[in-house]
Amino acid sequence: MVNGQCISAQINTDRVLLMGRNALYYEDYVLAIQRFNMVINAKPWLGEPYFYRAVAKFYLEDYQGAEIDCNNALERNPYAMNHYVLRALCRINQNRYALAKEDYSKAISINPMDHGSWHNLVLCQMELKEYEQADSSLDVMIRYWPRETEQYTLKAQVSLLRTDTVQAEKWTDHALEMDEYDGRAWSLKAMFQANREKYKEAEESLDKAIMQMPRVAGLYVNRALTRYNQDNLRGAMSDYDACLDLEPNNYIAHYNRGLLRASVGEDNMAIEDFNFVLNLEPDNTIALYNRALLLDNIGDYNGAIRDISAVIKDYPEFWDGYRQRAAIKRKIGDTNGAERDEFKVLQARLDAAAGKKMPVRTRKKSERNIEDYAALVEEDTHEEENEYVSEYRGKVQNRQSELRPEPIFSLSYYRRTSETNTYVAFCPQVEELNVRHVLPHQLYLTDNEAPMTAQQTEAHQTSIGVISEQIDHTPGDLNLLMRRALDYYHIRDFEDAVADMNAFIQEADNESQTTTDVALAFILRAQCRFAQLEVSRTTASASDLRLGYLMAVQDYYRASDLMPDVPFLHYNIGCLQIQLADYTAAQKSFTQALQIDPHFPSAYYGRGVAYILGGQTEQGLVDLSQAGEYGLYTAYNLIKKYSQTKK
Repeated sequence: MVNGQCISAQINTDRVLLMGRNALYYEDYVLAIQRFNMVINAKPWLGEPYFYRAVAKFYLEDYQGAEIDCNNALERNPYAMNHYVLRALCRINQNRYALAKEDYSKAISINPMDHGSWHNLVLCQMELKEYEQADSSLDVMIRYWPRETEQYTLKAQVSLLRTDTVQAEKWTDHALEMDEYDGRAWSLKAMFQANREKYKEAEESLDKAIMQMPRVAGLYVNRALTRYNQDNLRGAMSDYDACLDLEPNNYIAHYNRGLLRASVGEDNMAIEDFNFVLNLEPDNTIALYNRALLLDNIGDYNGAIRDISAVIKDYPEFWDGYRQRAAIKRKIGDTNGAERDEFKVLQARLDAAAGKKMPVRTRKKSERNIEDYAALVEEDTHEEENEYVSEYRGKVQNRQSELRPEPIFSLSYYRRTSETNTYVAFCPQVEELNVRHVLPHQLYLTDNEAPMTAQQTEAHQTSIGVISEQIDHTPGDLNLLMRRALDYYHIRDFEDAVADMNAFIQEADNESQTTTDVALAFILRAQCRFAQLEVSRTTASASDLRLGYLMAVQDYYRASDLMPDVPFLHYNIGCLQIQLADYTAAQKSFTQALQIDPHFPSAYYGRGVAYILGGQTEQGLVDLSQAGEYGLYTAYNLIKKYSQTKK
């Protein structure tokens, strides 16, 4: 009996741990932490639940809590490399670079060929100003991975930090010789060109950098400056707009856009930019003076005098300020005040006889010479943003870097809109189910589920208990099985969800269930099976994965037999066939989806992936281009990557 209880406890603990990993994969971090807490309470000697709880806390930006959990995991298993890697990332996010460096050194001692740990070790050494050590580490990386360009770009950055510009440019050119699509190298190249005032060439280099790294806000700021120095003001403003779309609180973009808007007469919009700057830096007198000039232009004379007076208080010898304030005072009839300011300017004219300083076009961010109020701002030094390599960047499900289609479409109570894919899938059978109010919530068809709140998770858990009692009293009510299966699915208990759908499908033949309900049961069972497979891809055997994907495909086929004109079913089948490496079948499935809906971007994307994986890159690029035209802009990243290998 005791042994039986132990085995049962072991099975339950393993299952709760798996449910926690399921929740982690689907970004339900609060639910994941609850599951890992249960395992830790039951078996505190295990290191695995501490590690996974650390991952959940890391995504919730609780870096201190995640570090503590990593400590606990390492106490229980000091040989797990990924524990050191995650703890290092937690420490980096707390600016504790020396300790992070120790963790990466430990990870490298366990696996000397871990490229990511070497990369991040170098970045930590750069942060600690250990430039010789960083150079030595990069020499090792070059011996291990001579064809990887990133270490040559890092060599250039280290040379810059050591003020060796000549060597930095040599390393940059070497990186570009090896890979003409290296965005960071093009960014560095642009800096060298701009320093030599070759602004047109610098702009062209930044064009190439932005093509490879379109989400890096600083590149648009740098290109704006090259355009400004070529008197392309509208082009510069469009770059500042692009920067602020990516990074709304970017100080330089707001400040410089304000100056450019003022120069083309967009005074009110320029005031908005300077208001933003002054909210960030209330004592920024240069921004204050620029706002004063704009307030004068729009007729807010009292506001302009207020701002200029604050500037003159800090800069009592700023004669342009006195002259400007005098002119404004005359506009409001304050003749005495205007004359006092004009007299101060008159007294200063003798000093001007020695020669007036030529105005500058740009100034460094840290320079606060009020005389340069009309100059655009640039960063004090050109520093590439250190990008630490991590499998924990972005969504957990995006850790895999291989060529894959977009996510499958699933039935869910929760969805969120996508910034990159605006396609809305429609299934009349799902709408029919919603109209009948069989379920307690509206059911969506989505490829972008929203993570649940703690309250929503608790509601589903409570619902499972209530429905279970109802099923005990009315076992023939299949709608209850459907509702409970969806509750199980949302708390990421896929095993019980599949069990409920097994019972539903088995009993449906003997009941008066609609075709829609049976089809949706197959779909729900398929998506639960697929979800579990996605979580276990790195741990399950190849044969188990293949069997699981085949079972999910079979469910989608049975649903498609009942609902033949629903494009997402063929799309989902194609996605699973890619997992089975049956690329020809996948191409046919995506084609079937497109025959039903020719405006289905994910189907074009999926077929493009299937073509490329099948060695037909040319056809794949055509489909990816079509996906991009229909709004799936992530396709362009693949186009850039695979157009190099086009046959």
